[in-house]
This record gives sequence, structure tokens and C-alpha cells, in this order.
Amino acid sequence: MNEIVIMLLATVGTCITYVLATRIYNKIQFPLFIPIIVAPAIIIIFLMLSNISYETYMVGGGLISQLLGPAVVALAYPLYKQRKLLKQLAGPITVGTFIGALIGISTGVLFTKWLNFNDEIIYSILPKSVTTPIAMEVSTSLGGITSLAVVFVIIAGVSGAVLSRYIYKLFRITHFVGRGVGIGSGSHAIGTAKALENGQTEGSVSTVAMILSMVFVSVLAPLLINYLL
Repeated sequence: MNEIVIMLLATVGTCITYVLATRIYNKIQFPLFIPIIVAPAIIIIFLMLSNISYETYMVGGGLISQLLGPAVVALAYPLYKQRKLLKQLAGPITVGTFIGALIGISTGVLFTKWLNFNDEIIYSILPKSVTTPIAMEVSTSLGGITSLAVVFVIIAGVSGAVLSRYIYKLFRITHFVGRGVGIGSGSHAIGTAKALENGQTEGSVSTVAMILSMVFVSVLAPLLINYLL
């Protein structure tokens, strides 16, 4: 099949699948049915049933993954709209994100160490709470497995998006700053997308927390790893 045709089919098919997954989520409103879980599941099942290889799909699917950069940049718009409020809350957001980065690093390392995993696994899970490119760089610099670090990042993002509402309810977190900082520093871009569902204010706080968390984890990870191991 012509490469251009494959590219168009994969791109259009992925977009249609995501729209379908979004409609399913809007009707059911159950955390496990968020589009980022349902859409890939549908695509995987379709590829397996139709015996289409992942490499063939990525001829077009890769175009969509390249839009991740512009999508992250687009988060600057709600930041701009909420800039005055964010300036007023700069202190609590910064402190909260710093603590979140410490907890994210410490829990990952201590948990895997308690389970007697080797150092490669520990270095791979350490940057789980930041976006994929930063996590890959941090993990690689420490001696971790890059592909495994990506898996841990995805798990952290999806679990945060799925469980956030229950965590908020359990710990009675109702303020948008607490919610935004928590999910932004713990579940990066996937969590931020979930925060935006609750409003631009919470989404803006989550975006700032996500950005600060990348900085904090990049600096703290090499410093803390010697103390935690």
C-alpha cells in the first residue's frame, strides 16, 4: 500500500478513535475510561486483529506524536490568562512543587529498594513524575534504562489521572492550588490535561507545577540518589 495512503489512514483513524474515546468518557464519566486509556486500547486491538505491524501504523501515527511539542506550548495560553493569579500564588506553588519533587523521587527509590530491585530499575523509576523527554535524560545520566523510564512515566501519568478524584476526596483536597500542584508535580502532562477538565485555573497551576517539577527533579535526582541508596 502506498506510504501516503497509510499515513493518511493512520492519522485520520487515530483522530477518529480519540474522538470516539472522548465521547465514551463524556457519557460514562468513569476514570478508567479516560481517552488516553481507551483510545490506545482500541488502536492496539485493531492492529492485532488486522495483523498490522506497529512500524506500519507509526508511518502515520508518528505525525501525531510530533504534535506533542506544540500541544505543550499551547498550555501557555491558560498561563497567560491566569498570570496575575499565578504571580500571587508563586510562593505556595513553588514550595508545594519542590516538596512534591522530593516525595516523587524518594518514594520511587525507596519502594524499589525495599523490593530489592537492582540499581538500573531504581535509576529508571526515579524520574517517573516528570515528562518523558526529561525523564529519559535523567534516567540515562544516572545509568537507568531509557525505555523502562518511559513506561514508569506513563504509569505515573495515567494513574494520577485515574485516581486523582479519589485522592482528592479521601484527603479532602478542595482548593485548586492543592489539586493543581499535586497532579502537576506527580503526573506531568497527562495529569495537567486532567486538571484542565476542572477549569483553567487548576490547569494553569498544574502546568506551572509540571514545569517546576522538571527543573527540581533534574537538579535533585543526582544529589539525592547517593543518600537514598
